[in-house]
Amino acid sequence: MRSADPTPAPTNPTFSRKRDTALSAPVAAPGKGHNVTIENDVESHLHPTPSWEIADHPMPTGREEIWRFTPIKTFTPVLSEVALEPRQEASVIDVDVKGADGITVTDLATSELKDMAETPQDRLSALAAADPHAVNRRVVIPAETSLKAPVEVTVAGHNDDIACHHNVVVEIGNHAEVTVIVRHRGVANLGENWTFRIGDGAQATVLFVQEWDDAAIHGAQVSFEIGRDATVRTAQASFGGKAVRICQTASYNGPGGNLTQLGAYFADAGQHIEHRLFVDHNAPSTESHVDFRGCLQGKDAHSVWIGDVLIRPVAEDIDTYESNKNLVLTEGCRADAVPNLEIQTGNIRGAGHSASTGRFDAEQLFYLQSRGVEEAEARRLVVHGFFTDIVRKIGVPEISEELVARIEAELVESLGSSPSVEEG
Repeated sequence: MRSADPTPAPTNPTFSRKRDTALSAPVAAPGKGHNVTIENDVESHLHPTPSWEIADHPMPTGREEIWRFTPIKTFTPVLSEVALEPRQEASVIDVDVKGADGITVTDLATSELKDMAETPQDRLSALAAADPHAVNRRVVIPAETSLKAPVEVTVAGHNDDIACHHNVVVEIGNHAEVTVIVRHRGVANLGENWTFRIGDGAQATVLFVQEWDDAAIHGAQVSFEIGRDATVRTAQASFGGKAVRICQTASYNGPGGNLTQLGAYFADAGQHIEHRLFVDHNAPSTESHVDFRGCLQGKDAHSVWIGDVLIRPVAEDIDTYESNKNLVLTEGCRADAVPNLEIQTGNIRGAGHSASTGRFDAEQLFYLQSRGVEEAEARRLVVHGFFTDIVRKIGVPEISEELVARIEAELVESLGSSPSVEEG
């Protein structure tokens, strides 16, 4: 447990937003009077150079490192510049924000994004940031605010004939306590950017629930800037859509930041679900813990998990661990998992990673069946047990219950209805 800093925190957090420029800022380490340096220039070989210019992000071929697992043809609707051309169609995407009194929600002009949002890191996010038709929102939760009810954001798509974009900036003030739930519903060809700027000492839980219809194509950049001594927990629950690609990044604006990233996904026949994570330990005495788990069933079900952690020379006394587990339920599935650590200093508390892909554990099934549990029900219990830690760690009962129900709904496709459900 770190000692409290005797210096009063400022009322409003300060953030560095242009990660494509080399910056350093001296700040006081927790409980210490001397200054430390935060590095903000990106140097990872798995992390693309950020830029607001679309020309700096050419159309991918699939041979690029950051695109080699992505079905480019499927994502072409959200990678083409056609969406930026003038059009007369009504809005095909709605972004609705609901929350308690005290939060502020305003529209943003595309021209304002460079001063508030994270710099785009690939072509998809650059197009979203440049689209004059994009729906843009700014959400501000004031410092010292403690919200008992979550801030709920619903992104609803209405049309998959044309691409659409939106950008959301969420600013969480110093020492605020908040839960943000983001739901994606309907059908769309969507490219989006999310920037979460989290103040010093804040406690934030941010949950994304993908509930897309089967035809949806969804690409997103989700960025977290974590303040000094802030505690952040994120979760991605990805179940719907034809093809989903989420690129999630995190960096620190001071020492003492603590990040937990959770994920649960279920890929069905012909479905592509891709999560790419980049954690930039650019400040000392910071922590990050990643736990993503997914199941696959059906022909050509495909999941991708890329986990990259960069530990800078200044990032002494950090602790990080990333884990990805995949459970293959049927033949014809493919799970790609690539964990990576880039360590530039040896003075750390710990750094590790793991990734695994396997089928049902024969011993677990035998144990259950030997006690009178039918094979289908035994498999169902194993899958629910596989996700148990993620469900528990989310810490929001509403979402945990939804996740359990969604997992059960997926299992009905391959195992049929649970006997307990049929009896009820």
